[in-house]
Amino acid sequence: MKYQQEFLPTVENDIRPLIQKHWEDIALNKDKIKLNPDWDAYYVLEQAGVLKIFTAREGDLLVGYFVVVIQHNMHYKDHLFASNDIIFLHPDYRKGRTGIKLIQFAEKCLKEDGVSVLTINTKVHKPFDKLMEFLGFGLIERVYSKYIGK
Repeated sequence: MKYQQEFLPTVENDIRPLIQKHWEDIALNKDKIKLNPDWDAYYVLEQAGVLKIFTAREGDLLVGYFVVVIQHNMHYKDHLFASNDIIFLHPDYRKGRTGIKLIQFAEKCLKEDGVSVLTINTKVHKPFDKLMEFLGFGLIERVYSKYIGK
């Protein structure tokens, strides 16, 4: 397995089918909110240097990705925070250490980039809390959501 940082122009075509699978696996309100990534916004964030894409590949096959956005926190201006946008590992690769190594690789790179805090969101209905705890992450916040659209 190869872990690396990649850039949107070279990884977008490989990510697209995995994002669809990811959406099918975990999205809520699928009947009302359809998958429609704003690729232009991702490119703008990458151009600004705040979007980081970390991948796991078996040969040329993309099996997982971890995407974060880096920013200064308005409460702690002396620190950079990296917040995950999306994390996914193909179900065929969830046993073993692939997910652990992907997160550890990203953490190492982000630390080298001067990031102080890395946050990773998990879905309550598809948790991987034991993995987060194993990697030394602590539960810090709960987020509630309610569909209020038409």
